[in-house]
Amino acid sequence: METFELLLTLLGACVALAVLARALDLPLAVTLVLGGMGIAFIPGLPSLVLDPELVLALFLPPLLQVSAYRTDWPAFRDNLRPILMLAIGAVFFTAGLIAVTAKHFVPDMPWWAAIALGAIVAPPDAVAAAAILKRFRLPKRIVTVLEGESLINDASSLVLYKFAVAAVGIGAVDYTDGALQFVAVAAGGALIGWLVGLAAMWVFTHLGDTLLDLTISILAGFAAYLGAEACHASGVLAAVACGFVLGRQQHAEFTARTRIELVAVWGFLEFALTSLVFMLIGLQLRDIVGRLAAYDLGQLALLAAAMSTVLILSRFAWVFGAAWVPRRLSPSLRLRDPMPHWSHSVVISWTGMRGVVSLAAALALPEHFPGRDLILFLAFCSICATLVFQGTTLGWVVRRLGVVDERTVLPEPETAEARAEIATAALEAVRDQLDYPETTAQAAAAAELVQEYELRAERASIEGQDLAAKGQQLEAQLRLRLVAIEAAREHLAERADTMDAEAHRTLGDELDLEEHQIRRALDD
Repeated sequence: METFELLLTLLGACVALAVLARALDLPLAVTLVLGGMGIAFIPGLPSLVLDPELVLALFLPPLLQVSAYRTDWPAFRDNLRPILMLAIGAVFFTAGLIAVTAKHFVPDMPWWAAIALGAIVAPPDAVAAAAILKRFRLPKRIVTVLEGESLINDASSLVLYKFAVAAVGIGAVDYTDGALQFVAVAAGGALIGWLVGLAAMWVFTHLGDTLLDLTISILAGFAAYLGAEACHASGVLAAVACGFVLGRQQHAEFTARTRIELVAVWGFLEFALTSLVFMLIGLQLRDIVGRLAAYDLGQLALLAAAMSTVLILSRFAWVFGAAWVPRRLSPSLRLRDPMPHWSHSVVISWTGMRGVVSLAAALALPEHFPGRDLILFLAFCSICATLVFQGTTLGWVVRRLGVVDERTVLPEPETAEARAEIATAALEAVRDQLDYPETTAQAAAAAELVQEYELRAERASIEGQDLAAKGQQLEAQLRLRLVAIEAAREHLAERADTMDAEAHRTLGDELDLEEHQIRRALDD
């Protein structure tokens, strides 16, 4: 009961810290970690001991699944090379540099223990990346690469981590077996997640109930993760693959009501779980500090600073090297995918915040693992340094370099073309009813709808128009519609006691849906 009350208190604190973060214009993740660190030293507060396996199983599946659900699959596929370069190449490169640094400063640490430390802190965190990226309007390719990296890099780092922990115990390893194990774990996790996703979609088609659909959508990610882990495959990639399947087939299998309510349900879960993750990270400070009484404080500070510096600079070295070397060696790649602007590489390099996976992996080390307490401390320092330092300065870096897409209410040309095609398809379907009406009433209804869909198709097209003028006009129209909706809602509120409750609720839902569409277009 004490733990349950503490979690409820933390969730309430998350709300207060979210309001504070908005007022101070700080990243929510940073505010939550610092808040958790402050709460950790409140006298009388009970210690919250985290089970690392429970932390990973509780937080990762839903957060990875919802990220994959929203991922732009065509853009992900088109940017697969840079995504894999970061998700696999950067993880191994960073882990190696961290291991060398740790071995230099702590010569008594076994090499495989140093590599385990590298694997723990190497992957930028999916939760942290999503929390930070929401605040900025970055170019689409940068967002795609960063989100794609965060979906895959946990799997590569955890495989290396388990390999290193096992090597400490047996003292010798077979590198060929390790490489084969890496491929098998990744492929197995992706396959299990894909199968679970397909099974979930089959269930959706036979339920036809929104509440049950929502429940299955939540359980699917956990089923994929736990099923893959039980088969010694990658639970991370299983949750990601499951989310991909659900996202790709949502318009074919989900009802309209399910898709709309999924946004609200997953939005709440994402906020609650993300907030608790960062609060729990901060709360671990007291126990971590208590374990290090035997260490010299100055030496610990120097080691933490060195590790954090190597962690940040190694990402810069890899990002710029991975952008320049392949294009230098391959003229065809240089023609097909020109060198990105240096400012884009800086932003990608600066977006390397660590989070829950690093902490959970450190906590999961065996009790008598060489240098366990020191590794846990360094992992915590890496999380705090990257979150606080990079997280708070990322906005300044983005604005300083001008790596921001201009806001516009007009859709991109590709989106506008697709919208016009959709309107045309709808128009043709109604015209078919006009050509072969079953009743006179249907003929009259079809004739009226033809005019409506012709107008929609005309509005959807932006070809040959002054985009600046059309954008200003469209934004003005949308803002006027918001004024009209507010007036309609005030009138509806006045009728609350004089009309049928069901009719009142229906009209309110219509106004809410219309306002949601407008604010989404305006990005308010």
